[in-house]
Amino acid sequence: MSNIPLDVMTGIDVVVVDDEFDSLEVARYILAFYGATVHTAENGVEGLELLKTVRPRFIISDISMPKMDGWTFISKIREDETLKDIPVIALTAHAMRGDRERVMAAGFHHYMIKPLTPSTFIEQVIRILIDIPEFATLFKHVEL
Repeated sequence: MSNIPLDVMTGIDVVVVDDEFDSLEVARYILAFYGATVHTAENGVEGLELLKTVRPRFIISDISMPKMDGWTFISKIREDETLKDIPVIALTAHAMRGDRERVMAAGFHHYMIKPLTPSTFIEQVIRILIDIPEFATLFKHVEL
């Protein structure tokens, strides 16, 4: 973490959707620590409501949630012309063979495995986002 500038996420709005308090707080705290403006929701229904007022640069979403799971949430995002281009990273506690392909086929940009590890979380996020052209230039100075 020490090589990553504390302002690396400054000016970036992020939406984090997760029904597990610990995961939500780890993501919120670390992203904010690195300068992001973090908006949170506890399920897909709340997440979609939040997206009516917040236009994030990226979204991190759990898959297993009450009211609306991550599969339905990503489907609704990809169907919406105003939201469909926002990168979404899936959070999953399931790291089984074929999961990567399934999340990618559903429309997620990539996925992270829970539980989130505070010491490596920001590095994982940057490694995922750096594959996206708009983020590649933003993070080109970051040594991972």
